[in-house]
Amino acid sequence: MTTPFPLEPSAAEAQTAIRDEFAFFGDWSERYQYLIDLGRKLPDLPAELKTEEHRLLGCQSMVWIVSRGDADRLDFHAISDSAIVSGLIYLALRVYSGRSASEIVATDAEYIGDVGLAKHLSPTRNNGLAALLAFIRETATRASGQG
Repeated sequence: MTTPFPLEPSAAEAQTAIRDEFAFFGDWSERYQYLIDLGRKLPDLPAELKTEEHRLLGCQSMVWIVSRGDADRLDFHAISDSAIVSGLIYLALRVYSGRSASEIVATDAEYIGDVGLAKHLSPTRNNGLAALLAFIRETATRASGQG
C-alpha cells in the first residue's frame, strides 16, 4: 500500500499547514466541502483489509484502519464510508502518518480546536475522531515500547 503521507517534514508543520488552509474559507459550508474533497484524496484500502479486525470502534460510520512500521516510522492507512469522516481521517493522517512513534506521542492534535472542528462536528463525529486519534496514539505508544 502506498501512502501520500507525510506531506510536511514534521507533525507541527502539518498542523500549521492545516490551520493556514482552513483560514482561507469564510464559512463552515466551504470547510465541510474542503473536508469532503480531502477525503477523496485518500487511497482506498484493499477489500481484504476492510474486515472487523481492522474496523475502528467508536465511529458511527464504517472506518477501517491499519498500521505498518515500527518506532522509527509508523504509516497509517484508513478509509471511511462517509465523505466527511474520510476528510477527518485525511487530516489526522497528514499530521501523524509517516512519523516516528515518539513524534506521534509527543504531538497533541491542536489543529482540531484551532480550525474549529470540535465545535462544528456532531457529537458522534467528535467521538469517532477521538477514537481515531486514540488508535494512532496507542499504536505509537506500543511501537515505542512505552505501552
